Amino acid sequence: MTNKELTAYVLTHRDDDEAIRILFSRRNPPDSEATWYGPMFAEDGTPIEENIRIAEEAIRQRIEQAEKRKQDSQS
Repeated sequence: MTNKELTAYVLTHRDDDEAIRILFSRRNPPDSEATWYGPMFAEDGTPIEENIRIAEEAIRQRIEQAEKRKQDSQS
């Protein structure tokens, strides 16, 4: 079953824990390679500005990389 088919199945069979586990195990990248960021807010709801800044910069970089790949593929 493709990821797209499995996602559609999970959306219609939300109680199928095994299917959900399989879908999450197919993450790309896997959890072991993923970049984890700190929480954006403290427990009292106060924003953690440094963590927000780091996440925003990471998002900017990902967008730039995606745009560059798109340009390169169109060349």
